[in-house]
Amino acid sequence: MSEHNPGLRPWRDIARRECRQIMVGNVPVGGGAPVTVQTMTNTLTSDPKATIDQIRRCEEAGADIVRVSCPDEESTAALKQIVRAARVPIVADIHFHYKRALEAADAGAACLRINPGNIGSEARVREVVEAAKANNCSIRIGVNAGSLEKDLLEKYGEPCPEALVESALDHIKLLQDQDFHEYKVAVKASDVFLAVAAYMQLAEAVDCPLHLGITEAGGLIGGTVKSAIGIGNLLWAGIGDTIRVSLSAEPEEEVRVGYEILKSLGIRTRGVKVISCPSCARQGFDVIRTVQALEERLQHINTPLSLSVLGCVVNGPGEARETDIGLTGGGNGKHMVYLSGVTDHTVKDEGMIDHIVRLVEAKAAEIEAATTDAGTAEAAE
Repeated sequence: MSEHNPGLRPWRDIARRECRQIMVGNVPVGGGAPVTVQTMTNTLTSDPKATIDQIRRCEEAGADIVRVSCPDEESTAALKQIVRAARVPIVADIHFHYKRALEAADAGAACLRINPGNIGSEARVREVVEAAKANNCSIRIGVNAGSLEKDLLEKYGEPCPEALVESALDHIKLLQDQDFHEYKVAVKASDVFLAVAAYMQLAEAVDCPLHLGITEAGGLIGGTVKSAIGIGNLLWAGIGDTIRVSLSAEPEEEVRVGYEILKSLGIRTRGVKVISCPSCARQGFDVIRTVQALEERLQHINTPLSLSVLGCVVNGPGEARETDIGLTGGGNGKHMVYLSGVTDHTVKDEGMIDHIVRLVEAKAAEIEAATTDAGTAEAAE
């Protein structure tokens, strides 16, 4: 119930774009690898303790890769300690000062993000490539509508899909001329239409992995909506190998939103997928408060499973049949609990949330045990 079965419901199938695979540290990107979720710290990188603490929270939220800004020598000096402490690959974000890229590569960064609009001359890019080669780093070419090269703005008059793609292709050629192929590309914009059109064009023109994002998307609510539309549109079309949801919010929130986008499309699941109603006068219990409490208390569950929480019998039983655990509101403070789509028992208002949490934890343990047993049996064959 928790997994999408390709072919069973063909309207859910996504034909993913084929591309080369690169490595960001020990994490594969592209080439059929799972779509990864990234975020970026907002601490001073020169403060390794604060940065490591924030990276740890991002790791716990499920981040596969974390990017840190390296604007000065103090930041790259702290990077070695940060890389050593992190459990996930660290990407060094470089703007303006190409020497920071050289220092970051030497410090152990798994990937260097460079912006064609401000990294400098071709000679500087060549130095960055040599440093990446010497330190086994990958590179992300991060084109951004807000910092396009001056000549492209003059040529096209404004940021447009063609300008973003041309910038990307120009810098891909610089890397290829150096016989460097461990790169991925992003063509980001805060305008959803512009970003989606640029990625669509780029996907047709290159065979490298694509890093998706809607840049400067906004706050938690507005940015989530824009990112879901933009990133979701592309993923649904089979485009995208790693994503970063850019929000004016804490980075761990970006990770959670990223996973929700992937969950919604059945691309990658992590943790509990909650299906819940908006509530109305028919609700048998306080749906909004219950869902808020359950989402908070179930954040520690990483095992993919589904939970439906509906306030009445209009849609409750139907949704419960499709989820691992279901809760449907009833009368007189007694509510029906479904296990694996089948009615199982009732629960009263008092202790209901604790009861559902225990059921979810037990189901997660059951799924994990079955996965372990299957792996053991396969290894024994």
